[in-house]
This record gives sequence, C-alpha cells and structure tokens, in this order.
Amino acid sequence: MAIINQATKELQVKVVYYGPGKGGKTTNLEQVHSNVQNVRERGKLVSLATSSDRTLFFDFLPVEAMAIKGFKTKFQLYTVPGQVIYNTTRQLVLRGVDGIVFVADSQYDKMAENVESFQNLEDNLKTLRLNFPDIPYVLQYNKRDLPNIAPIEYMEFLLNNREVQVPSFPSVASKCEGVFEALNMITRLLLNKFINEGARKTS
Repeated sequence: MAIINQATKELQVKVVYYGPGKGGKTTNLEQVHSNVQNVRERGKLVSLATSSDRTLFFDFLPVEAMAIKGFKTKFQLYTVPGQVIYNTTRQLVLRGVDGIVFVADSQYDKMAENVESFQNLEDNLKTLRLNFPDIPYVLQYNKRDLPNIAPIEYMEFLLNNREVQVPSFPSVASKCEGVFEALNMITRLLLNKFINEGARKTS
C-alpha cells in the first residue's frame, strides 16, 4: 500500500518482481539499479540471501515522476525468491504491494513453471486478502534471445488470457532489453491509479 510521507513530500510505492526461479527477476533489478541515472537518488541494492535463493530490494527517486501535486515518488523495487520452499518469504515481500512485474521465462520447458508461479501469485494475494484485479501489473516475457523459446502468442494465451489483458513486453534482461519498458509501464499504471483515486477523494 502506497505511503504518503508529508514530512519529505514523498509518495512511496512498492513494486514486486514475481515469477519462476531463474527467470530473470534478479537481473531486472540489477539492470535498473545500475542504470538509474541519478545515483544520489538511488538506494543500495540489498540482498537477503538463503542457501540457494535470494530476495533483492532497493529504492530510487526519479526526478521526473510526479504522482500528486507537490509530491515526488519514491519507488521501492523488490524481488521474491523463485523456489516454492520460500513461499512464506514471498508472502512477506508481497505485503503492502502496489504493483507487480511478472517475469516469465520464454523457454518452452519453463511454461509449466510460469503458469504455476502465476497461480502461486494469485493464491498468495488471496492469502493476504488482496484483490488481484485491483493491483496494477504487467507481464515480461524474458530470455527472448535463447533457442527453443515459445511464441509470444502462446505465452499470451497462457498468462494473459483474461477479460482485461494487461501490457506485456518481450525482454532480454541480461542485455537490459525490455527492462525499462516494463518498469515505465507499471510506473505509469500506478501513477494513473493514484491520481484517479486522489481525484475521486476530492470530488
């Protein structure tokens, strides 16, 4: 849930990168962290490591992003561990989420894991009493540079086959392709949501 800090005039927004293990969530965060232009407005990239998986997070304050008049927007980016045995950690990371980037692995042999992870996301949001349709999210179809990848249309059928489709992006996170496109879109969706909610409250 977004936090408005009146003292610093900041709107703090939490974005979680979700998806199967080794699908590219960590690579996304590392690319964003290393390419945020204003280094002074960027937090440290923190890794909470387990023996075989890890959760990363950092925050940054883009100069140009304005959500509510007079407020800057600070984005907090998190990844969840990909392995199912860390599901409790996934739920902890999802607490207070505002937006989600679901990072799917484009390789054919990872399709079942993509679907399972997406279902796990829905289940965890229900456990936290969060309504999935109320949370802005985008899809990122990663590893498009590898052989044996599924067509975009097939991935759309598996993961975006809903009454209201969400924006989706092909990506090669290791080359920073599609990384900022997905982040910019989830940013835009979140800011529009907060502006519209603010307008409803004042009307």
